[in-house]
Amino acid sequence: MIERVRAVLVTADDTMLVIRRTRPGIPEYWVLPGGGVEPSDESREAALNREIHEEIAGKADIVRLLHTIETDDERQLFYLARIATWSFDDRTGPELSAEGRGEYALEEVPLTLEGLDGIDLKPEEIAQVLKGAIGAGSLGVAASL
Repeated sequence: MIERVRAVLVTADDTMLVIRRTRPGIPEYWVLPGGGVEPSDESREAALNREIHEEIAGKADIVRLLHTIETDDERQLFYLARIATWSFDDRTGPELSAEGRGEYALEEVPLTLEGLDGIDLKPEEIAQVLKGAIGAGSLGVAASL
Protein backbone atom coordinates (compact mmCIF):
# COMPACT_ATOMS: atom_id res chain seq x y z
CA MET A 1 0.00 0.00 0.00
CA ILE A 2 1.24 3.47 -0.89
CA GLU A 3 1.39 5.91 2.02
CA ARG A 4 1.27 9.66 1.61
CA VAL A 5 1.56 12.36 4.25
CA ARG A 6 0.18 15.89 3.98
CA ALA A 7 0.06 18.86 6.35
CA VAL A 8 -2.40 21.56 7.23
CA LEU A 9 0.35 24.13 7.77
CA VAL A 10 -0.94 26.91 10.01
CA THR A 11 0.98 30.20 10.02
CA ALA A 12 1.33 32.72 12.84
CA ASP A 13 -1.45 34.73 11.14
CA ASP A 14 -3.84 31.75 11.30
CA THR A 15 -3.72 31.20 7.58
CA MET A 16 -2.81 27.88 6.03
CA LEU A 17 -0.30 27.24 3.29
CA VAL A 18 -1.70 25.50 0.23
CA ILE A 19 -0.31 24.77 -3.21
CA ARG A 20 -2.36 25.92 -6.19
CA ARG A 21 -1.95 23.42 -9.01
CA THR A 22 -2.37 24.54 -12.59
CA ARG A 23 -2.17 21.83 -15.21
CA PRO A 24 -3.05 21.91 -18.91
CA GLY A 25 -6.65 20.91 -19.57
CA ILE A 26 -7.61 20.61 -15.87
CA PRO A 27 -9.36 23.28 -13.78
CA GLU A 28 -7.02 24.68 -11.13
CA TYR A 29 -7.15 23.09 -7.70
CA TRP A 30 -5.31 23.30 -4.40
CA VAL A 31 -3.51 20.63 -2.37
CA LEU A 32 -1.81 20.52 1.00
CA PRO A 33 1.99 20.24 1.02
CA GLY A 34 3.27 16.69 1.36
CA GLY A 35 3.94 13.54 -0.60
CA GLY A 36 4.92 9.91 -0.48
CA VAL A 37 6.54 8.10 2.41
CA GLU A 38 9.82 6.60 1.18
CA PRO A 39 11.51 3.45 2.54
CA SER A 40 14.41 5.60 3.78
CA ASP A 41 12.13 7.76 5.95
CA GLU A 42 12.46 6.94 9.66
CA SER A 43 8.77 7.68 10.30
CA ARG A 44 5.71 9.25 8.72
CA GLU A 45 6.52 12.47 10.54
CA ALA A 46 10.07 12.38 9.15
CA ALA A 47 8.61 11.91 5.67
CA LEU A 48 6.33 14.89 6.20
CA ASN A 49 9.21 17.07 7.39
CA ARG A 50 11.27 16.02 4.34
CA GLU A 51 8.38 16.84 1.99
CA ILE A 52 7.81 20.25 3.62
CA HIS A 53 11.51 21.00 3.22
CA GLU A 54 11.50 19.90 -0.43
CA GLU A 55 8.28 21.65 -1.45
CA ILE A 56 8.49 24.95 0.43
CA ALA A 57 11.93 24.99 2.11
CA GLY A 58 10.11 25.15 5.42
CA LYS A 59 10.25 23.66 8.87
CA ALA A 60 7.10 22.74 10.74
CA ASP A 61 6.17 21.65 14.22
CA ILE A 62 3.78 18.74 13.83
CA VAL A 63 0.93 19.04 16.34
CA ARG A 64 -1.13 15.88 15.71
CA LEU A 65 -2.65 13.52 13.19
CA LEU A 66 -5.84 15.15 11.99
CA HIS A 67 -7.39 12.66 9.54
CA THR A 68 -6.71 9.53 7.49
CA ILE A 69 -8.16 8.66 4.10
CA GLU A 70 -7.71 5.07 2.98
CA THR A 71 -8.54 3.31 -0.27
CA ASP A 72 -7.64 -0.19 -1.44
CA ASP A 73 -4.16 0.85 -2.56
CA GLU A 74 -3.39 4.14 -0.82
CA ARG A 75 -3.40 5.67 2.66
CA GLN A 76 -3.18 9.44 3.11
CA LEU A 77 -2.41 10.83 6.55
CA PHE A 78 -3.20 14.49 7.18
CA TYR A 79 -1.36 16.21 10.01
CA LEU A 80 -2.00 19.51 11.72
CA ALA A 81 1.22 21.53 12.00
CA ARG A 82 2.43 25.02 12.84
CA ILE A 83 4.92 26.63 10.44
CA ALA A 84 6.96 29.78 11.03
CA THR A 85 9.37 29.95 8.09
CA TRP A 86 9.21 28.92 4.47
CA SER A 87 10.62 29.99 1.12
CA PHE A 88 8.92 28.86 -2.03
CA ASP A 89 11.90 30.18 -4.02
CA ASP A 90 14.21 27.61 -2.38
CA ARG A 91 12.11 24.51 -2.98
CA THR A 92 13.92 21.41 -4.19
CA GLY A 93 11.33 18.67 -4.74
CA PRO A 94 11.91 16.58 -7.87
CA GLU A 95 8.25 16.86 -8.89
CA LEU A 96 8.61 20.64 -9.18
CA SER A 97 10.94 20.42 -12.15
CA ALA A 98 9.39 17.43 -13.94
CA GLU A 99 8.13 18.13 -17.45
CA GLY A 100 4.37 18.18 -17.89
CA ARG A 101 3.58 18.50 -14.17
CA GLY A 102 2.14 22.00 -14.51
CA GLU A 103 2.65 24.84 -12.06
CA TYR A 104 2.90 24.81 -8.26
CA ALA A 105 2.10 28.17 -6.61
CA LEU A 106 2.25 28.56 -2.85
CA GLU A 107 -0.61 30.56 -1.36
CA GLU A 108 -1.82 31.57 2.09
CA VAL A 109 -5.52 31.03 2.62
CA PRO A 110 -7.44 32.16 5.71
CA LEU A 111 -8.18 29.15 7.90
CA THR A 112 -11.89 29.99 7.90
CA LEU A 113 -15.01 28.60 6.25
CA GLU A 114 -14.88 31.48 3.77
CA GLY A 115 -11.24 30.82 3.01
CA LEU A 116 -11.89 27.14 2.31
CA ASP A 117 -14.99 27.95 0.25
CA GLY A 118 -12.81 30.16 -1.97
CA ILE A 119 -10.58 27.30 -3.17
CA ASP A 120 -11.08 23.82 -4.62
CA LEU A 121 -9.04 21.89 -2.05
CA LYS A 122 -8.33 18.26 -2.95
CA PRO A 123 -9.17 15.72 -1.84
CA GLU A 124 -12.69 16.92 -1.12
CA GLU A 125 -12.84 14.79 2.03
CA ILE A 126 -10.09 16.77 3.77
CA ALA A 127 -11.81 20.03 2.80
CA GLN A 128 -14.98 18.76 4.49
CA VAL A 129 -13.04 17.61 7.58
CA LEU A 130 -11.45 21.06 7.90
CA LYS A 131 -14.77 22.85 7.42
CA GLY A 132 -16.38 20.64 10.06
CA ALA A 133 -13.55 21.24 12.53
CA ILE A 134 -13.59 25.00 11.96
CA GLY A 135 -17.38 25.12 12.29
CA ALA A 136 -17.26 23.13 15.52
CA GLY A 137 -14.31 25.09 16.87
CA SER A 138 -12.43 21.83 17.32
CA LEU A 139 -9.40 22.44 15.12
CA GLY A 140 -7.62 23.60 18.24
CA VAL A 141 -4.42 24.80 16.59
CA ALA A 142 -3.58 27.48 19.13
CA ALA A 143 -4.58 25.32 22.09
CA SER A 144 -2.45 22.45 20.80
CA LEU A 145 0.74 24.47 20.47
